[in-house]
This record gives sequence, C-alpha cells and structure tokens, in this order.
Amino acid sequence: MEEKIKVGGIMQSDGRAIVKLLSVPDQTDAPGLILGALGGKNVNIEFLVESTDLDGQANFTFCIDEGDLERALTALDTVKGEVGAKVVTYTPNVSVVSVFGPHFREKPRISGVMFSALAAVGVNTLAISTSISSVSCVVSADSVDAAIDALYEAFDAPHRVRQRAKGY
Repeated sequence: MEEKIKVGGIMQSDGRAIVKLLSVPDQTDAPGLILGALGGKNVNIEFLVESTDLDGQANFTFCIDEGDLERALTALDTVKGEVGAKVVTYTPNVSVVSVFGPHFREKPRISGVMFSALAAVGVNTLAISTSISSVSCVVSADSVDAAIDALYEAFDAPHRVRQRAKGY
C-alpha cells in the first residue's frame, strides 16, 4: 500500500448552486461581459471554469452562493443575447469540495487520488477546477458527506474538523 499524500486540508462549501452559460461564440469580450454582468448584480463567483466544446463554442460554469441564484440568472439572461449564448442552465443544492496545499506543484498524484477516491464511493462530479494550491470540484449536496469521508480516507490531512463554509 502506498503512503498517503500529505495535504494541507480538506474543505467543503455548502449552500451553493452551479450555473452554466453554454454555446457562447468565440469572442474576446465575452468573458468580460459575462463576469461584468454578474459583478454588476453583486454575485460573487466561488468557482469558475471556461471550456470550449467540439463546435468551438465557449461554455462557462460558475459556482455561486445559492442565495445569489436569482440575481445570477437575471444577469445572465440579460447578457445572453449580447454574447450569443444558446442556453443558461442551473443546478441548486450543490457543494464545493476542495483539497488544498501547500506545494501541490510537487505532488502530481493529488488529482488522480482525489477523483479515484470519489468514484470509489459513487460520488459524481459536476465540475472540476484547480489552482496551484488546490483541487476543487462541485458535487450534489446529497453526496457531500460521502465525498468528504472518502477524501479523509484517501489523504493524510490534518485532524478532521467538520466545519462547513457557508457564505463568504
């Protein structure tokens, strides 16, 4: 059995919603217009992924506080036509689960261990994002406890404190 990877900690952020703006034509001003519209409605983005689909269209995925969902949908509905997006979708009642550093640059196995551990307990990820010091994913709120348990089992993390981040 391999030695567990030491990490700085594991965190969950509950009370979130995931919002997607899909099939946005490639244009340089789209990210600024979209993010500006959200900021203009005072919507804080905890988690952001932008990707390109097979047709060359951009897809934006945001995780926000569920209390900001109506404002976010209003903002995105307003900007949707301006950027040429085809659809806005959302899923309420999700959580962000993160494994954080330090020194993740020197620990290339973290992502693989994290997502293998989640899969082993049947936790489906709705989105994934990384930074130099963390790996985060969005999961259904119904599966967050199984996700956290699996990650504490998979990693050498500091003592377990069941503290949940609500709000900012």
